[in-house]
Amino acid sequence: MLKWDNVVFGYKKRYKPIIENFTYEMRAGVTVLLGPNGAGKSTLLGLASSALSPWSGRVLAGERDASQRGDRRAYRAAVGWVPQQVQVIPAFSVREQVAYFGWLKGYGRHEAWDRAGTALEKLRLADAASARVGRLSGGQLRRVGVAQALVHDASVILMDEPTAGLDPAQRAGFRDLVREVGEFADVMISTHQTEDLAEIAQSVLLIGDGSIRWDGSLPDFLGLADGASASQQAEAAYVRLLGSGL
Repeated sequence: MLKWDNVVFGYKKRYKPIIENFTYEMRAGVTVLLGPNGAGKSTLLGLASSALSPWSGRVLAGERDASQRGDRRAYRAAVGWVPQQVQVIPAFSVREQVAYFGWLKGYGRHEAWDRAGTALEKLRLADAASARVGRLSGGQLRRVGVAQALVHDASVILMDEPTAGLDPAQRAGFRDLVREVGEFADVMISTHQTEDLAEIAQSVLLIGDGSIRWDGSLPDFLGLADGASASQQAEAAYVRLLGSGL
């Protein structure tokens, strides 16, 4: 399981850290990481993906430490990262794109190709395997991004603001995607939006100014809504804990 252990991090040493003495262990299932813009959500996921290294403390996947060179390859195999903007090579087919990502992870050409096919089948993209990635919709690109994470059998999938720029129909498709991915891996989704929360999450982690403001199950989080209607419970709970921001 993914764990931040007393992590301190900032982007410039002479300034106050953005994340300070942060400790959290991710729960099984789908966890939504909530917080306003600038709260440190993307930074936490950057640390968890090993794209960033903490000033002090550790980020662990099981016993594997993201900062230790000897652990890094196994750590990165265990933790899959789906950025907000999925970068693709437009001339590649969908399967070539996913296989290329597998090759970057250290698999040989043939094994990467086979693993790409398996990942696409898991995400119901097998019929689009020969389509050019440069012609895909935003929702389809999210699926390709997740397939790239599953090609190396990641047990944890991190998604940074995955619904940004999606229309309502694509967001409905994204909810289906999360439910599918939850069958293969534990998932953490970073967002500042609460609209889809009740349909996808089992747990909620709410942060503000780089520190934990609330951590618990989805039912307990929604229970903070003080009589709000079902459609507004998540938003009401969020506002109660962090304020309206106005």
